[in-house]
Amino acid sequence: MKILLLGEYSNVHNTLAQGLRQRGHQVTVASNGDFWKDYPRDTDLARKPGKLGGICLLGKVWAQLPRWRDYDVVQLINPMFLELKAERIFPIYRYLRRHNKCVVMGAFGMDYYWAHECIERKPLRYSDFNIGDELRTDPIALRDSRDWIGTPKGCLNQFIANDCDAIVTGLYEYQVCYQPLFPDKTTFIPYPVSKLRVQSSELRDFSPESQKLKSLNSQHSTLNTQPLKLFIGISKGRSQYKGTDIMLRAAEEVQRRHPEHLELVKAEGVPFDEYQRRMDDCDALMDQLYSYTPAMNALLAMSKGIIVIGGGEPENYDILGEQELQPIVNVQPTYESVVEELEKLVQHQAAADGTIDLLKRQSVEYVRRHHHYLTVAAQYEKLYQQLQSKN
Repeated sequence: MKILLLGEYSNVHNTLAQGLRQRGHQVTVASNGDFWKDYPRDTDLARKPGKLGGICLLGKVWAQLPRWRDYDVVQLINPMFLELKAERIFPIYRYLRRHNKCVVMGAFGMDYYWAHECIERKPLRYSDFNIGDELRTDPIALRDSRDWIGTPKGCLNQFIANDCDAIVTGLYEYQVCYQPLFPDKTTFIPYPVSKLRVQSSELRDFSPESQKLKSLNSQHSTLNTQPLKLFIGISKGRSQYKGTDIMLRAAEEVQRRHPEHLELVKAEGVPFDEYQRRMDDCDALMDQLYSYTPAMNALLAMSKGIIVIGGGEPENYDILGEQELQPIVNVQPTYESVVEELEKLVQHQAAADGTIDLLKRQSVEYVRRHHHYLTVAAQYEKLYQQLQSKN
C-alpha cells in the first residue's frame, strides 16, 4: 500500500512508518518533527515563528498537495495535523479526502472529544479535566477546554471524526471517549516502540511459579548499598496539570526519609537528547499522575528496562488482554499514594530481594508483547486492508 502519515506526536508516526516499510509498504511521513523533539520525517513541515512563518508554511503545504494524492491511506496524527489555524486546515483536509482512497484520524492526544467527554460524560475516575465528579480548575485544563470546545478547532475535530473512514485510538482513555460515539469506525491500536534494550531470549520466565521460586531464593540475599535512581522530568508551566508537582513533593519526602536508598534525578528545560541521557541511567521514572496508561515517554523508558511509576490501572491491562504482566507501579492521583508506592520500591531496592530487577525485565517484556513496532504495524496493516476492501 501507499501510505501518507501526516503530523507527529512523540515519534508515533515515524516509528509506525519503520514497521510498515519493513512489511513492504511505501510510506511517507510529513510533519514538523513534534516541535523541539525534531523526530525524523520525509517532508519537513516545521513552522518558523510569527505570522510570516504561518504564511510560508501554508504556501509549502499548498505546493505539497499535488504530491499528497492517490494514496491508499492518509493518516492524520490529530485533527490539527498542521501548525495552521483550523480555518486553514478545513480546505486542506477536503482536498486530501477528495484525492485519496481512505483517511484515518488519530486520537492520540488533546482534542475536542477528549476534553468534551471528560468534562461532560466523565467516563474516567480521573483525567486531565476531572477528578471524580469535580472538574479541574488548574490553568492549563481551563485553557485546553476553552481551546477545543466551541471553537473552530473543535468544529474541525467533529467534522473530520464524522467524515473520515476510521478513528484509531492509542490509549484506553481515548478509546472510552471515542468508541461510544463512533462505534463502527473506532479501533484501538497500541503505540509503537522500535527499540528494546534486551532481547526476548534474555528475558526471564514471568510465570507465577518462577516468581515464587525467586521470592524464596531472595530470602538469602544481602542488603543493597546502591540507591534507587529515580528520574522525573519537569515541564515548565505544566507541572500542576500533569501532576508532576505532587510526584516531585512525594519523591522529595521519600528521599528525606531514606537518603541512602533513593537518589532523585531531575530534568527541567534541557534538550531532548540530554533528557534521554539522564533518564537512561536511572532505575525508575515518574510519569503522568492523572493517566490510566503509559504513553510514549513511559513506554520508551520501559523498553530500556526502566520501571514506570504512573498510570497502570486494571483497564490498561484489560484492553491489551494482558493477564500475566503488570510491571507498572500504579499510583492514584494523590500525594499519599505516590509516597506509599515509592516507599515500597525503596524497601525492595534496599533489601535486594530481586523485585526491582524483575520489574525492569517485565517492563521490557510488556513493551515487546504489546508495543513492538512490527506487531503494531501489522495491526495497522489489517485495519488499512479492511478499509481498502470497503472502497
